[in-house]
Amino acid sequence: MAKNSVEWDIRGEQETAGEVRIWQAVVVRAIEDWMSGPLRQRRLADKYIFGEHTDFAMVCQSAGFGADNLRARLSKIRSPTELQVRAFRG
Repeated sequence: MAKNSVEWDIRGEQETAGEVRIWQAVVVRAIEDWMSGPLRQRRLADKYIFGEHTDFAMVCQSAGFGADNLRARLSKIRSPTELQVRAFRG
């Protein structure tokens, strides 16, 4: 028997458009914090976006984005000074 849309919604096996938009807003907020937030927020957002954990990748997947592609695009606009500081810190 084929699953109908009600069963899918009840079991949570299909993300709704609203859920996707919420996850997109989370990604946008992280990028906004990274680009123009106070220094502490910029640092936390940088660690979240470019760090070695999987949270950002899962959020991007839920938002319909590719985390690696997004990171690559954001790296292009990253300030050279910021990259030097990260390299210095190791």
